[in-house]
Amino acid sequence: MGLLASVLGLALTVTPALAETITPSDTPKYVGKSVTVEGVVSEVHHAASGKVIFIDIGGRYPDNAFAGVIFSGDAPKFPDVDSLEGKTVDITGAIKSHQGRPEIVLNDPAQIKAK
Repeated sequence: MGLLASVLGLALTVTPALAETITPSDTPKYVGKSVTVEGVVSEVHHAASGKVIFIDIGGRYPDNAFAGVIFSGDAPKFPDVDSLEGKTVDITGAIKSHQGRPEIVLNDPAQIKAK
């Protein structure tokens, strides 16, 4: 019985759970949880420092409800990020709060899907 429980436990940890899909306005309620945020990209903003790209959803900064964040080290993985403006996307990952604003840090192109 112990071996079966171990195998089942391993299978559960290897199989990724499907993330719940939420709206940008619901993201503050999900800080610390892995979810998929679905919404229309209002703006793709490159910070003046060149160190961060923000994918604003649910309005333009500072009035956006949510942002996907790409740091400069990962930016080459997202060569077509600017083409997302105006498109509906799904962004998947753990919701973090940065200065009271919900965001998901993107470091893998699989985390964002245009519809």
